[in-house]
Amino acid sequence: MTRLSDTPPAWDERTQLTTFLDYARDTARAKCEGVSAENARTAPLPGSPLMTMSGVINHLRWVEYYWFQVVFLGEDDKGPWTEEDPDREMRIGVDFPLAQLLDEYAEQSARYRELVAGNDLDARAERTIRDGRHVDLRWIILHLVEETSRHNGHLDILRELVDGTTGA
Repeated sequence: MTRLSDTPPAWDERTQLTTFLDYARDTARAKCEGVSAENARTAPLPGSPLMTMSGVINHLRWVEYYWFQVVFLGEDDKGPWTEEDPDREMRIGVDFPLAQLLDEYAEQSARYRELVAGNDLDARAERTIRDGRHVDLRWIILHLVEETSRHNGHLDILRELVDGTTGA
């Protein structure tokens, strides 16, 4: 698997935060390098039928959409989830080629990099979170670093289970 670096090119807060988010994103993509189409759609954990590599990548893509576009910018939520199927993005991930999901995730990441670059880290989200508070952009970036990194652990386990590939 590709070896990546989390060392920022500069030590200011924004660069450190965005470097860690990009590192987590790149790690997710690296975990998927060379996986077969069949294995990307395989759910090897009997108790977790939605846990596929394709589902996780699709989830990561939609999680960023939700936090940047819906919460931060205040746009209407046009995500694939519904009240009846709150994990639908995981379920439908297997309906798309993994390469397409990875490309869409990369394109979206580039747009969000621009959004972050054009806003102050202290800028407040348009929408509130569950407890009624307006988080700032800094919190959203940190949350996405945590979320993406946690799911990278899932991708690592899934990859080892589906084809034996292990990585850093």
